[in-house]
Amino acid sequence: MAQALEIARWDLECEFNNTDHRTELNGVEQLIVRRGQPFTINLHLRSGEYQPGGSALDLTVETGPQPSDQYGTRASFGLIDQIDTSRWSAAVTSPPGDMVSLSICSPPDAPIGRWRLTLGQGGLVEFVLLYNPWCTGDVVYMDSEEKLTEYVLAQDGIIYRGSWKYLIPTPWNFGQFEDGILEACLRILEMNPKCLRNPGKDASGRKNPIYVSRVLSAMVNCNDDKGVLLGRWTDDYDGGVSPLSWKGSVEILRNWDTNACQPVRFGQCWVFAAVACSVSRALGIPCRVVTNYNSAHDTNSNLVIERYVDENGQLVQKSKDMIWNYHCWVENWMTRPDLKPGYDGWQAMDPTPQEKSEGVYCCGPIPLKAIKEGELTYKYDAPFVFAEVNADVHTFMKREDGSTEKIISSVQVGLKISTKSVGSDRREDITHLYKYPEGSDEEREAFTKANHQNKLLKQQTNAGLLIAIKVSAEMKKGCDFDVFAVVMNNTPNGKKCRLVFGSRAVSYNGILGENCGFKDLLNVELAPGEGQLRVPLRMNYSKYAENLTEDNLIRLAALLLDYGTREAYLAVRNVVLENPEIKVRILGEPKENRKLVAEITLQNPLPVPLQNCCFTVEGSNLTGGQIITEKLNSTVEPGQDAKVKIYFTPTHSGQRKLVVDFDSNKLGHVKGYRNVIIGK
Repeated sequence: MAQALEIARWDLECEFNNTDHRTELNGVEQLIVRRGQPFTINLHLRSGEYQPGGSALDLTVETGPQPSDQYGTRASFGLIDQIDTSRWSAAVTSPPGDMVSLSICSPPDAPIGRWRLTLGQGGLVEFVLLYNPWCTGDVVYMDSEEKLTEYVLAQDGIIYRGSWKYLIPTPWNFGQFEDGILEACLRILEMNPKCLRNPGKDASGRKNPIYVSRVLSAMVNCNDDKGVLLGRWTDDYDGGVSPLSWKGSVEILRNWDTNACQPVRFGQCWVFAAVACSVSRALGIPCRVVTNYNSAHDTNSNLVIERYVDENGQLVQKSKDMIWNYHCWVENWMTRPDLKPGYDGWQAMDPTPQEKSEGVYCCGPIPLKAIKEGELTYKYDAPFVFAEVNADVHTFMKREDGSTEKIISSVQVGLKISTKSVGSDRREDITHLYKYPEGSDEEREAFTKANHQNKLLKQQTNAGLLIAIKVSAEMKKGCDFDVFAVVMNNTPNGKKCRLVFGSRAVSYNGILGENCGFKDLLNVELAPGEGQLRVPLRMNYSKYAENLTEDNLIRLAALLLDYGTREAYLAVRNVVLENPEIKVRILGEPKENRKLVAEITLQNPLPVPLQNCCFTVEGSNLTGGQIITEKLNSTVEPGQDAKVKIYFTPTHSGQRKLVVDFDSNKLGHVKGYRNVIIGK
């Protein structure tokens, strides 16, 4: 009979194992391994030696408060000759002696989270198990090392904001390997209502990234639970900070974790998405943040956004349906064994609380291919995401006498769907993953499947009158500039029209602010078939400065009314005012554990002085997991530079982003960054 091994002590070999499992950036103080891949523990025996066939060791692994063999949250096993990567197994890999190298492997579908390992009669080991996108048997497997480096290991990235005509790349520090972040991510799983209601079932559910993605979608917002972020879409940020002040996820997740899971105030869509990306990557799910420009928010699921304007062409909020200037969500990578073949790969998942799904504010995951093919019955929340990129826009004019009539307007949704490219800061356009080319047979087939009758019935009419909005080449915040309404008459008859050309501040999610400039021409005469009539509207800083929201957006609307036919034509365009550039200069040779200096400057572009100026800086493996703040004591006059020096010590080699935010009384938050390549 085999003799049970008597263990005096053990060594978890955290540095070796964590490096082998690509988790070493979390630190090497605890054992953090990935499922479906062996790890090694060295056992030092109290007496005797290990003998193949003559020694025995019983092992038990458990996770969650109610471990069960039936649900895969508990397993008991002994020593075998060779590791079996399809189930919990253990094998000795060292020669006979008083020190035993024990190789242990979990199955590639084991639940992720905190596990307890019992060694024989006495030894209790704790470790964290994560998804393993490097393992072919794991449902999150991804077969490209370059993509895995980007979508799992990269701790910083680019999120796209602005407008579809002027995309603004915004740096973000995901920081998923910074100190304490993995613990916060595991706590998110433990605080979710499903876990609190039935912890045993929830622990078992964590084997499935579909389940976990859905939990994260609900828990990154706090609308139904003790979630991470509270959303706020007004300019009132009392009791918290503007969503634009965040530079990364680390401070948000730490604040939530250390303040008894009280929601962090405040977030908007790109912040919700970025935090969800950090948590997904921390748990081992390949993830990226995507931005959809002119994103429809369809509240009644009819695939139509109804917008109403008054006789001045200005939006009146009669419908809850909205078109957001842009909207961000995330995509998680996994197979979908719950669906028919062909729907594996990127899955859209949206943590911004917009509409309820199964009674909870969450959305997804839904395969991108299901959206593209119009398969709206597929799980989860296909109709809502389909509408975001495909909804039809109907615009009506509400006259003073109370009557309404449809007006001719060309507004498209689902434009320039964007994400950061693999291995570079360039933009990758992924619109083709969500939609077929407009007007193609495949598009019609998808719309037929989705019962999107409005798009199918819509015929392109060559309108006799055309109106468009053109803008100046440069529209910098602080400057005066012109925008133009351009009108053409393609009919054989002369036309007499009224042209109303207005501008208002607007937030990125479509909420209108105050007037920034207005023109009403009652007698515009258009000769038949003649060239363009360009009508300028001057945008003065003195007029728009106090009305702008933090988004730097102005909505231009030009309404053309044909007196003869009573038809109305509307052109709408959102413009983004350009912030000044933040310049970052690195002084010294960047090396591990060597102090560096960053010289950071921003020139005041406004015709007024800047006060209360403050630079804040952070970067994974650059600033020690902390945010560095430098305030300027002096006022920065127009045309002058705000300049500071920041000192920091990189801890790991490789390329890292130093993310910078500048804030002041008049300019609001300005973002910048510098890629720093750290040598060993």
